[in-house]
Amino acid sequence: MAGLPQHRPQQISLGKLESEILGILWQKGETTAKAIHEVILSDPDRELAYASVMTVLNRLAKKGWVISRKEKRSVYWQALVNEAEAKSLIAYDQLHRFLAIGNADMLVAFVDELDQTAQAKLNAIADRLQQIRKQRQGE
Repeated sequence: MAGLPQHRPQQISLGKLESEILGILWQKGETTAKAIHEVILSDPDRELAYASVMTVLNRLAKKGWVISRKEKRSVYWQALVNEAEAKSLIAYDQLHRFLAIGNADMLVAFVDELDQTAQAKLNAIADRLQQIRKQRQGE
């Protein structure tokens, strides 16, 4: 079973440009801000200053999404989690925030309004949770 990654950014929420730059890092792997800037500018309808890319990379580093390393005169940036791990973290954060604002009656009312496919997924989740708990008790 795939769980949450060991590394968790301090702040999960990402802005549009932060998400785009993180996506470029996932695609390219470790790379420079210049290379990221070039990818963005490869769209003829886009304009973005190099300084803006640097600002966003530094913001992503403060949030705990990326790290940098200096090699000679170049700085290389790398994502600390891969795309699948990021999706897990974002989904976990959204679920956690949803559960934090709702009481059981409200949550039941929401679930009752879901279509059959969504209800079937929730039932599958509940069944899997029971299996996991039984396995843990048996250990």
